[in-house]
This record gives sequence, C-alpha cells and structure tokens, in this order.
Amino acid sequence: MVSTTPEGLQIRPRHLDFDLPNPLPRHWHSGDAFKSHLFDAMSVLFPDGERFFIDSVRQFRDQISDPALKEQIRGFIGQEGHHSREHLEYSNRLRELGYDITRIERRAQARIRYTQKKFSAKRQLAATAALEHITAIMADGLLRDPKHLQGAHPELIRLWRWHALEETEHKAVAFDVFNQVCGNRKLLRRAMLMGTFFFVLDTSRGLAHMLKRDGLLWNWRVWRDGIRWMWGKEGVFRPLIGTYLDFFKAGFHPWQHDNLELLYRSRAEFEPQPV
Repeated sequence: MVSTTPEGLQIRPRHLDFDLPNPLPRHWHSGDAFKSHLFDAMSVLFPDGERFFIDSVRQFRDQISDPALKEQIRGFIGQEGHHSREHLEYSNRLRELGYDITRIERRAQARIRYTQKKFSAKRQLAATAALEHITAIMADGLLRDPKHLQGAHPELIRLWRWHALEETEHKAVAFDVFNQVCGNRKLLRRAMLMGTFFFVLDTSRGLAHMLKRDGLLWNWRVWRDGIRWMWGKEGVFRPLIGTYLDFFKAGFHPWQHDNLELLYRSRAEFEPQPV
C-alpha cells in the first residue's frame, strides 16, 4: 500500500483551450436539470476556493526544503490557477443564462475573507488539505466511471475530466506541506468536518437557486431522481463514503488511495501521443 506521494510524480499545468458552448445549454448534462446544476453549483465555488488553496500553500512555501515537494507546490499553484480561470469563464456562461452567480460568489468570498482574517495560517492550510481530499475522491470517481458524465455535452465532459485529472495529480500537495510544517491530525480532522459542512451547504444553495430559476425547485420528481443519482445503489457519491472517512484514520495519506494507474491512463486523453 502506498503511504506517501509516489516518487517522481510530476505535477504540471496543462494550458488547454476549452471551447465552452455559447450559449451554454441550460441542462447540458443529458438534459437533466439536477445533474447539470449540481456540477454548475460546484464549479461556481472553484475560482475563489482555488485561489484560497493557492494562498494557503504559498504561505508555507519558504519553509519547505525538500526540492521534490517545492517543485510539486509550483505545479499545484499552476494547475489551480488555470482551473480558476476556466471555471470563471464557465461562471460567465451561467450568468448569461440568468442565474445570480454574483450572489453565490459573494457568499463564498465573504466566508474566505472571514477564514483568512480569523484563522491561523496553519488552520487555513488544514482546510485546504481537507477540501483537496474531497475534490480528489470525487475526481477519482469521475475518471474511474465514465457513466457519471454519460450524455453530457462533449466539451463539458472534457473540462470536468481535465479538472479531475489534475486534482488527482496534486491531491497530496497541501497534505504533504501540512505534515511538514504542522502535522496536527486533530486540526486536520476538525478542518474536514467544517469544510465538508460548508462545501455541502454552498453547493446545495447553488443547486437550489438554479432549480428555482428554472421553475423546478418544488418538482418532486427532479429531487427524487437527483437524490437517487447521487446516493442510490449506483449513485455517484455512494462509493466515496469509505474513502472520505479514511481521512479521519491515524496515519492516513492521500496516496493510500493508489490510483496512479488510472492517472496515467487519464493523462493520455490530454497529452499528445507518439506517432
């Protein structure tokens, strides 16, 4: 079992161009409002969230002496910065459809400002390590099982799979930095509980807002089918429960979930192949 970041793992941003449809189809994921807006609601949180991740890791970059980790931090910052830009463009497409994206963004920005003002740098880094675990296990599910995006617009599939690949590559960077500068597991676990609560809250609020604008907020079939898609027998989130809870175990490291082979397979989608 892998218990540390694989030796020689390279983390480099891919500066890809995404041709998002304009206008964005309102229900781009297989014509399903719930599926589309769950992804949309998460996407709106990413630009500010990823800038927070960058800032929290950057505060400790000078304390890291390991050249491999320093190189991975550089790759992490590059990847997260590029994600932020692409998801801002995605947010603009949603704004053009009449959703109040600015309100969702302001709520997230206010919480980040409060966190940066009231919490220590180490608590901010712990929050980043925790939230990176959530994004990493969701990314693994997305890469592992293509049916989660089956029927979606091809360019949105490409965007989400690219994001998932890079989240997988850098899933342990903030965690490794935290271990080197602090290592307090109690702080990590507390950050995970708080981070999970606000991630679920903000995503649910965004989802509800978009369904309301579509006139579907009180449509019970939309919620029934959506909850089944998330948590049913073959739901997208159901298989992630165990990997999520692993974070709370003593001695946990993100690469104990060894999906290196999946990572290499997924890279082939976005990197030129030898002729």
